[in-house]
Amino acid sequence: IGTFVFIIIPIFCSFALSFTDWDLLNGIEFVGLKNYKSILTERVFIQIFINTIVYSLSVTIFAVIIPLILASILNSKLKLSELFKTIYFIPFITPAVVIAIVWNWIFDPNVGGVNALFHTHLNWLFDTHLAMPVLIFVSVWKLIGYNIVIYLTGFTVINKELYDASKIDGASDFNTFFSITLPLLKPTTYFVTLVTAISSFQVFDLIYVMTEGGPKDSTNVIVYSIYKYAFEYFDIGKSCALAYILFFVILTLAVIQKTLKK
Repeated sequence: IGTFVFIIIPIFCSFALSFTDWDLLNGIEFVGLKNYKSILTERVFIQIFINTIVYSLSVTIFAVIIPLILASILNSKLKLSELFKTIYFIPFITPAVVIAIVWNWIFDPNVGGVNALFHTHLNWLFDTHLAMPVLIFVSVWKLIGYNIVIYLTGFTVINKELYDASKIDGASDFNTFFSITLPLLKPTTYFVTLVTAISSFQVFDLIYVMTEGGPKDSTNVIVYSIYKYAFEYFDIGKSCALAYILFFVILTLAVIQKTLKK
């Protein structure tokens, strides 16, 4: 009942509203594909779409490769590995708003620790060239712990006799990693990549707290634009239309990844 009321019904209602003009106050007017055409022809949508792709692609790449390397190190019976696992996982369970506030302070141009550490005077979150890399860095930092845990779970199903056989055959650690570990971790990598990519496309809280889509829309992404259309511009039709554009983008991504997995 909960799924039906709070998920199924809103899905169909929002899809229907994407073909209407509604400002939450006046009556609902059917406008057909006008909202979709308007969004896809707006110049700012191109920038928002590119921002979303750049952010999601960057976060996915780094949040898959870095945890894989760290998980390989932790899986090698490293001393204090349990402590490191806990340290890496803490950012993931910390609320995103709290993380955004802390990193906002760290990257503050006047009292932030980053400028003090590197003796720089950069306006990290107020520079159109620096704001997006900062958001990518913070997002990857937050996701590393979760992906490490998933990879460590993947390591447990690998037969240890394969590693023993590779040592007997004289294979180096490098060859063992690329010939045994990576192929057998393919299902885990697929899962981590898919989940990370989808969550990256849906980023909102970090951007809302840290940059509000600025400066000059350099960090504005699709989900944040959905929020702005709905609760700043009170254009529910466009907001819902943009939500379904995002849905088809994520669906396409999932299909492509599923195809590549085969």
